[in-house]
Amino acid sequence: PSSFPYSGYGVYVYPNSFFRYEGEWKGGKKHGQGKLLFKDGSYYEGEFVDGEITGKGCRLWASSGNTYSGQFVLGEPQGRGVMKYKAGGHYEGELSHGLREGHGHLVDRDGQAYWGSFHNNQRHGQGHMVFQNGDKYEGNWVRDQRQGHGVLCRADGSTYEGQWHSDVFSGLGNMTHCSGAVYHGMWVNGHPVAQAKKIVILGPEVMDVAQGSSFTLSIQLQQDDGEVAKSEDGRVLKISAGVRHVQLPAYSEVSCFKVDKDTQEAAIQTPFGFDCIAYPLWSPRSGDLEPRAALESAGDQLFHMGDLETALASDTSRGQRDVPSGLPGEAPSSSCWGCEPHGPEDCRRVEQGWAQFSDVRLGPPPPGYSPILFFDDLREKEDSRPRGGPGPGRTMPDTQDLPGGSRPDGAATAEPVAAAFPGEYVVMIRDVTDPPFLGHTLPTAFKHLRVLGKGTDKQPRVPGEGPKS
Repeated sequence: PSSFPYSGYGVYVYPNSFFRYEGEWKGGKKHGQGKLLFKDGSYYEGEFVDGEITGKGCRLWASSGNTYSGQFVLGEPQGRGVMKYKAGGHYEGELSHGLREGHGHLVDRDGQAYWGSFHNNQRHGQGHMVFQNGDKYEGNWVRDQRQGHGVLCRADGSTYEGQWHSDVFSGLGNMTHCSGAVYHGMWVNGHPVAQAKKIVILGPEVMDVAQGSSFTLSIQLQQDDGEVAKSEDGRVLKISAGVRHVQLPAYSEVSCFKVDKDTQEAAIQTPFGFDCIAYPLWSPRSGDLEPRAALESAGDQLFHMGDLETALASDTSRGQRDVPSGLPGEAPSSSCWGCEPHGPEDCRRVEQGWAQFSDVRLGPPPPGYSPILFFDDLREKEDSRPRGGPGPGRTMPDTQDLPGGSRPDGAATAEPVAAAFPGEYVVMIRDVTDPPFLGHTLPTAFKHLRVLGKGTDKQPRVPGEGPKS
C-alpha cells in the first residue's frame, strides 16, 4: 500500500488474499478508523496509526472464540481492556503483550472471581479471591497459587490466617473452626503438625470409687507420640457411662440388669473384654434427677438367677435405638448428667489440650433397668434357715429374708437407693465436636470404673465366703 500514497477511505485486499482492509488511509498507510478482516473469520476493528493496530479497538480470534475490547499497541492488547473468553468468564484490567499484567479483575468459567495483581497472565502478588463454594481468600499469590501470608474465610464460618505454600496451609497459622475448635501452630502440606489424635483419661487403669461418691476425671488430648496437643482449644468432649452387662460375682451382688423391651439399650463394646449398656450419670447441680424417685419408678425388681436366661434372651432380641451421638444406647437425656441445652454439664471444651469433669457421680439404675441378683446370694440366705419341711418342695424364703422384702410374684425387691450398685462400670469420653474438627472425630476413650460397697475394702468379694475376722 505504501506505493499508493492514498489518503481517505478505501478498501485493500492483500496479495495473499488472507487479509482485507477497509477504512481510512493516510499517506498510503492504514491510519484512523478501519477494519482488518482475516480469511479465517478473525477481525480487528478500531484505530490504526501509521499502518499498525494501535489505539482503541475490538479484536476477535476465530480460533479461540475470545474477544477483546480495549487498548492496543502494535497489534497486541496492551493497556486497559476487557477480554471475554468463549469457554466462559472474562477479565477486566491491565494487559501487556496480550497477557494479563498489573491490576485486574478475573472471573473464570465457574463464576469464581479474583481482584488483584497479575504477572505473566497469572495471579501474582496481593489479591482477593471468591471461590465457587463460597470460600474467600485475601493475601499473597505466587504463579497462580496462594503463597506467603493470607486469610481464608470459609463458607461454613471457619477461618485460617497464616502462611501458605503451593496453595495449601504451610508454616505457622491459626485455624478457627466453625465448631469453636481452634488450632494455633505449624502446618505442613495442609495438615496441622501437632494435631490431637486420641483422647486419654488420666489415672489408674482401674479406678475404684466408693458407692455414692463422686469423682473427678482429667482428660488430655494427645498426639501420636503421646505429647499433649497444647495447640488445640475448643473441641467438645462429652462424658457418658455404662454398666457391665454381665457382672462378676467377685465385685457385685447384681448379676446383670434386665432391660425393659421399651428401653431397648444396645450393648456397647469396650476395650476391657466385656460389653456394657448405657448407664446414667448424675450431678446434684443439675437438679434434673431425683435418684430415689427414678429408682422407684423403675419398679426396682431384683430377679434371681433362675430368671437370668429369660432376661438375657429378651435383651438379645431387642432392636437398636438411633442415637445421633455415635455410640449406641446412650441413656435418656432426662436422667443424664446435666441437661441444659445451651451449656450441658456433660460436655466440656478443651483448653490447650486439657479438660476436666468434676463431681461426676453414677446415678441409680434408670427406669426400665431391673437388677438381677446372683443365685448364690439368695441361696446363702435360704441355706441359713432351718431345713425343716419337704426338701425339694420347700417354699422360697420369707419376705423378710429377701433383700428388701418380696412381691407376690416371687421376685425379690430392693429398697430404693440413691446410688449405683457395687460392680463394674465404664466411663466414656467422646469427641462430639460438630462438625468434626478438620473432618476428623477422635476415637472414644474408656475408663474402667469399679464401684465398691460402703464399708468394704478394695479386695474382690468371693461369693459364699463369710466376713473376715
